[in-house]
Amino acid sequence: MARIDYYRILGVSREASDEEIKKAYRKLVFEHHPDRNPNSPQAEEKIREINTAYEVISDAEKRRSYDRLSWGDEPRAEAVDPGVVLERMEQKLFDEGRKELFALLMQNVSRIKAELRVLRARTIAEQGYDSFLEPVVERRAAEIVEEFVTEDMQGRAQRLVEVATEMMLSQGVAKRNDEGGVRSLRHRLDASFRKGRLHGIASALELFYERQ
Repeated sequence: MARIDYYRILGVSREASDEEIKKAYRKLVFEHHPDRNPNSPQAEEKIREINTAYEVISDAEKRRSYDRLSWGDEPRAEAVDPGVVLERMEQKLFDEGRKELFALLMQNVSRIKAELRVLRARTIAEQGYDSFLEPVVERRAAEIVEEFVTEDMQGRAQRLVEVATEMMLSQGVAKRNDEGGVRSLRHRLDASFRKGRLHGIASALELFYERQ
């Protein structure tokens, strides 16, 4: 059976960094999204292929398993430093939040276009000309994020943070009997997930932004 090369689908090398993979994915989604290619019967299939490749290659654990199963690579060495472990968990939660809101907003192109009109007006008022001004985008994302978060989504987020907190405690990132330390840890993990949600909104908006 032919091997599906997810790196080829995304147009990156096996040594590509997370940032290179992310940029390649965003470019491909922008180019092939069905809303931008209404007359292409292959557009939806192409997007599914791109999304599948990105879901695997953008996830460190899935990427390691994919590399090992595809090419027989040994897993990369794992860091044992608690600080590194915490950073990795924060990144995972950030990615979870980002993917959640990005996917949700990508299903509502009319809302994206409406938000881009708001951002364009605010940006021109602030600096005198149109551009994708990240501080303006971040502020707007913070204003509207709660409109998209349902009770089910919030419950899922809380469960993820609780599980992540427990995992970090088992790794010695904080001591269980240190209530302040545990509370601080949970807050830090929760903040990472929320930052991911805001970034997911910003990423969806950026995909459809065109300077006028």
